[in-house]
Amino acid sequence: MITLKNVVLRRGAKVLLDNANVTLNPGEKVGLVGRNGAGKSTLFGLLNGTLHEDAGDYSIPAQWRMAQVAQDMPETEQSATAFVVEGDIALLAAQAEVAAAEAADDGMRMAHAYMELHDAGAHDAEARAQALILGLGFKVSELDKPVNSFSGGWRMRLQLARALMCPSDLLLLDEPTNHLDLDALVWLEAWLKRYAGTLIVISHDREFLDSITSVTLHIDNAKLVRYGGNYSTFEDMRAEQMLLQQAAMARQQDKIAHLQSFINRFKAKASKAKQAQSRVKALERMEKIAPVLADAEFSFEFQEPINLPNPMLSMVDTVIGYPPPEEAPTGTPSTVIVRNINRSVQAGQRIGILGANGQGKSTLVKTIARALAPISGEVTEGKGLNIGYFAQQELDVLRPRDTPLEHMIRLAKETIAAGRSGKVAGREQDLRTFLGTFNFSGDMVKQPVGTMSGGEKARLVLCMIVWQRPNLLLLDEPTNHLDLSTREALGVALNEFEGTVMLVSHDRALLRSVCDEFWLVSRGGIAPFEGDLEDYQRYLLDEAKRVREEAALAA
Repeated sequence: MITLKNVVLRRGAKVLLDNANVTLNPGEKVGLVGRNGAGKSTLFGLLNGTLHEDAGDYSIPAQWRMAQVAQDMPETEQSATAFVVEGDIALLAAQAEVAAAEAADDGMRMAHAYMELHDAGAHDAEARAQALILGLGFKVSELDKPVNSFSGGWRMRLQLARALMCPSDLLLLDEPTNHLDLDALVWLEAWLKRYAGTLIVISHDREFLDSITSVTLHIDNAKLVRYGGNYSTFEDMRAEQMLLQQAAMARQQDKIAHLQSFINRFKAKASKAKQAQSRVKALERMEKIAPVLADAEFSFEFQEPINLPNPMLSMVDTVIGYPPPEEAPTGTPSTVIVRNINRSVQAGQRIGILGANGQGKSTLVKTIARALAPISGEVTEGKGLNIGYFAQQELDVLRPRDTPLEHMIRLAKETIAAGRSGKVAGREQDLRTFLGTFNFSGDMVKQPVGTMSGGEKARLVLCMIVWQRPNLLLLDEPTNHLDLSTREALGVALNEFEGTVMLVSHDRALLRSVCDEFWLVSRGGIAPFEGDLEDYQRYLLDEAKRVREEAALAA
C-alpha cells in the first residue's frame, strides 16, 4: 500500500501539503482533485519519485512497477505500433536478455531468456499495442504511419497508449482525457475499469471520475483529505460540510439564490425528451451542491445579445469538407466530409453535436463559423447574426508575446472597425475592468500570454468572446484546459445565455447541463439523435465494434 504520514511538501517557500496523512490500498482507483495550483502535480512528483518529502514519511512497495504518461512530445520516425510496443518495459528487458544470452552463446541462459520473453507476451505484443492505438481513435490505416506524421494531440494519444502498454502495479494519469474525443474517452473508461493495479488520476472531467474512481483525495489549503466514493459522492459530502459552516454560508447566499433562479427557470423549460430529462437531472445536481458551486473562485455571465435573428441560419443541400491543398494539381477535388445537410438553427436552441472521431463535428462548426467555405449548397445567415466561436485550436491563435490587455485593445479596434458594438467601450480602463471580471487583475493584464497556463489562456478566450455579445455560440471542446470550478462556471453561464448554443465536447456533464437536443454527425450525414448520452455511449461502443469487424474482414 501507499502511505503518507505527516508529509510536508513545499514548492519554494510555499507549503502545498502540511502534515498530510493518507493510506491507499492495492487496487484502489483514486481521483486526485483540487483547484489549480493546490499541489496535485506536486503530489504526483512525490509518488513517481521526482520529488521528495520535506518532512514526514512516505512509503510505497519497493517491488511495485509504475507507469505514467510521458509529458514530452515524441519525435521519432518509428511507426505508431512500434512506438507503443516499446512502452512494455518488461518485454524490452526480456528482448535485451535474449540478445545478451545469444551473444554469450550460453544455452542455459538462452532457455531462461526465451521463457521470460514468452512470459512477457512477445507473441501478442503487436496485437496488444494495436488494440490500444485503435481504441484511442486511430484508424487501421494509421497503425504503420510514423509518429512524426501525427499532430501534437495525436502524438500525446500515442504517449497514453504507451503508458497503458506498460505492465504496472501503479498507474498515474494526469489529465488523460484532454486530447480525446468522446468515443476514445468511453473506450478509455472501459479499459481503466478492467485495470487491476492501483490507479491515481488527475482529471477535471466529472463523469470520467465518477465512472472509474471509488476514492477521492482532495487537496485544499495544504490539507489532504480522503473521501470514500467517486467525485459526485465527494461533492455531496463536501456540500454537507459547508452547509454546517454558517460563516461560509452567509457569504454564499447571494450566489446560491442566483443559481437557484436559473435552475428553476430552465427546469421549467425542459420537455419530456430523454436528453431534456438528463438536463433536468444535471440541474437538480447543481441545486443539491449549490454551496460548492457558490464557493468557486470564478464565475461569469454572457450579456444579453443585442438582437436574436430567427432562424439564426439555415443550410440547404449543403456539402462540407476541405478544399484541396494549395500545392495540389489543378482540378484536384475537395475532400467531402458531410453531404446533403438540410438543417436550420433557431433562436434559443441548445444543440449538442455528437459523432465519432473523424466524422465531421469540427468541420460542421468551422463551416458555420465561416472558417471553412461550404463545398456546395447554401448557408443562409439571419440578419444581425453575431457568432462567438471557441475553436479547439483557439489557444494557439493567441499571440504569446502580447498581454491580455493588448488582446482586448486589438479586439476593440477590430470590433469598432467592423461596425459591431461590444459590451463596453474600447477605453483602456473599461477593458481593464472587464478583464478583471475574468480574474485578470493587477499585473496579470500586462503579463505575456505565452507565460500563462492553459486554463488562463482559455479564460482569456472566453473573455474575448463574451465582450463581443454574440447571439450564436459555437464551442468546439471549450473545456480542455479548464478546471472543474471553471467548467461549472461555464455551464451556469451557458444556461443563462439567451442566445443559441452549438456545443462539441467530450465533457458529458457539460453536455447534460446545457443541451436540450443533439445532432449526430455520422457516415457522411447529419440527423437528430433522439436518445440521451447513455444511448450515445452504447452507440459509440457498437460503432467501434463494427469498425473493428470491418477491419478484420479487410485484413
